[in-house]
Amino acid sequence: MAVWIQAQQLQGEALHQMQSLYGQHFPIEVRHYLSQWIESQTWDSIDLENPQEEFRAKRLLESLVQELQKKAEHQVGEDGFLLKIKLGHYANQLKSTYDRCPLELVRCIKHILYTEQRLVREANDSSSPGGGLLDSMSQKHLQINQTFEELRMMTQDTENDLRKLQHNQEYFIIQYQESLRIQAQLSSLSTLPPADRLLREPALQTKRATVEAWLTREANTLQKYRLDLAEKHQKTLQLLHKQQTIILDDELIQWKRRQQLAGNGGPPEGGLDVVQSWCEKLAETNWQNRQQIRRAEHLRQQLPIPGPIEELLTDLNKQITDIISALVTSTFIIEKQPPQVLKTQTKFAATVRLLVGGKLNVHMNPPQVKATIISEQQAKGLLKKENTRNDSSGEILNNNCVMEYHQATGTLSAHFRNMSLKRIKRSDRRGAESVTEEKFTILFESQFSVGGNELMFQVKTLSLPVVVIVHGSQDNNATATVLWDNAFAEPGRVPFSVPDKVLWPQLCEALNMKFKAEVQSTRGLSEENLVFLAQKAFSSSSINPEEYRSLTMTWSQFNRESLPGRNFTFWQWFDGVMELTKKHLKPHWNDGAILGFVNKQQAQDMLMSKPNGTFLLRFSDSEIGGITIAWVAENPNKAGERLVWNLMPYTTKDFSIRSLADRISDLNHLLFLYPDRPKDEVFSKYYTPPLSKAVDGYVKPQIKQVVPEFATASSDSASGNQYMDQASSPSVSHTHTYGLYPPSADSIMDGDGDFDLDDTMDVARHVEELLRRPMESQWIGHTQS
Repeated sequence: MAVWIQAQQLQGEALHQMQSLYGQHFPIEVRHYLSQWIESQTWDSIDLENPQEEFRAKRLLESLVQELQKKAEHQVGEDGFLLKIKLGHYANQLKSTYDRCPLELVRCIKHILYTEQRLVREANDSSSPGGGLLDSMSQKHLQINQTFEELRMMTQDTENDLRKLQHNQEYFIIQYQESLRIQAQLSSLSTLPPADRLLREPALQTKRATVEAWLTREANTLQKYRLDLAEKHQKTLQLLHKQQTIILDDELIQWKRRQQLAGNGGPPEGGLDVVQSWCEKLAETNWQNRQQIRRAEHLRQQLPIPGPIEELLTDLNKQITDIISALVTSTFIIEKQPPQVLKTQTKFAATVRLLVGGKLNVHMNPPQVKATIISEQQAKGLLKKENTRNDSSGEILNNNCVMEYHQATGTLSAHFRNMSLKRIKRSDRRGAESVTEEKFTILFESQFSVGGNELMFQVKTLSLPVVVIVHGSQDNNATATVLWDNAFAEPGRVPFSVPDKVLWPQLCEALNMKFKAEVQSTRGLSEENLVFLAQKAFSSSSINPEEYRSLTMTWSQFNRESLPGRNFTFWQWFDGVMELTKKHLKPHWNDGAILGFVNKQQAQDMLMSKPNGTFLLRFSDSEIGGITIAWVAENPNKAGERLVWNLMPYTTKDFSIRSLADRISDLNHLLFLYPDRPKDEVFSKYYTPPLSKAVDGYVKPQIKQVVPEFATASSDSASGNQYMDQASSPSVSHTHTYGLYPPSADSIMDGDGDFDLDDTMDVARHVEELLRRPMESQWIGHTQS
């Protein structure tokens, strides 16, 4: 619904406020008759502080005048005649008012629309608890923009008062000089004859008394003007501080929090353009008010009048300087964080940005930014303002960068593109803490002046915590430290404290976010998957998710203590699953072909009710980064008995030799993917195309896997072509065999129906060895002439 239609339904004080928006500067009749046109224009897209936007504003003014003239021309009848004259008059009036300053028309209409929307929203909210015109985010942004408009008007008001004060004071000084001149004339009368003195003295005395009385009254008036102006400045600074707190402590902190969660795979933190535009408006308003307060102080010094104004101005100057300082130091931020797992001797990058740099003209003398790595303890000391000036915990190469101003985007930033951590100095570790639990941070610092050296700033900002590693094998545990910190850090914390334990649902949220990001999938962890993880984490057999909601998991349980009966932690197992899925199983996970988070007993219970040849894919409980195939089939050693078989888990090493889809294709006894999908329907699009025919008389070798007890005669072997049959790699039990070596006549199955590898070969390793050798004659089926 159009805002104007709803605005006409306002009542009481809200209606009065809406009516007060209009006057000669913008008649309410124009708003009424052109409401649809006004609300369809993109007023918000015009930057009022950019003089280059004046052309667009001029076009809008011309369009507004044309719309009014068209509206006037269409009026007919007696009533229409009067309206025609009135609208034509308004068209001429608006053109003459805003022709030289079209941006003021845009400012006026934006203010009217913002205020109307606010009044309508407040009216809707009061009548409908869940109602409102806009969603919460739009409402918040609308309130911020509305407050900026109020600040602009308050600042303009104090500017007008300051000019009036200056004019009155200048006139006062002129009259004061006149009183001094009269006094000099009276003093000079003593040199005149008595008759002349008596003739001229009374008039001068009267004139002096009149001027002095005026000066006394005017001095009191000037003092009142000064006090009133100081009071207005006080109100402006209060609103300015409140607005700045909302933008810096809410909006900017939320952006930083989103940036931190993005490190765990959360959605991108989003751009900084809106926040920067707000910060620039803050900077401009702050600076205007500071200049006004300084001019008021100059007027006081020029004409001292006894009273409290000196103390008030000193206090106002301190307040505005503190507000500006907080703005500048808070808007020196890290736009692109350095990697949080940082390997020594490896190139890395980061970007630092000053959101108010362009508005405060810092780029006129581009500052240099320095990067230093410091420890958690040094970061704490820095925030306590302890002397840590020359402290560092390592050496970073290429750690200095000059900030550059980008005219097109209005951003002032420093891009560190080729930093490298040459060495690191570790601190003494506490208790069971490992090197991959030790946190560091990159400190970025700079200094510059604003306002022609009026104010000097030293700015510093800390990166998100980083964990330093020297070898890729440490990456897994370092990532766990970063994940826990990013997920559970609280705003305003002491560096880099995090809770030692968290609720299980909180950890589930973090794990799901990380899993989806790593696997690059929209298919996250289901409730059943999370129950499986809870069973593993808490050594529980309960399948009721409600039983885990109130449980907490400690950092030690997460990545310090090994799981019962295993030599790896909960995180190490989960990270292995992610790595395997990301590198080799992503399409199958996205297709829903991998159940994954199912234990051995659950797999057996699920499969025993299905036809023979039904199989499922689950992540290995016993091996990091392993996935196994479980299927139901007859027991070849006992007629009439059905068993669930489990292949020893495949790992990244196996899939680098032959893909999962091809391995499933090789096993003819696998017929249906649980619950009942034909395997070719699911996996055929991922099968490797058949080998091409012989080229130049050479036949390419072929690698396949077989499970001997379930193998069937193949057409390839019958045809006489010789190739290598490779069984799947380790299994809870699976065997490897290929054409060169006949399978043993002895049974290779144990009593539990699993495959025993004690007497078998590591075929993956053997095949790799064979493929590295030169081709020998027995491998070549050739008929060369």
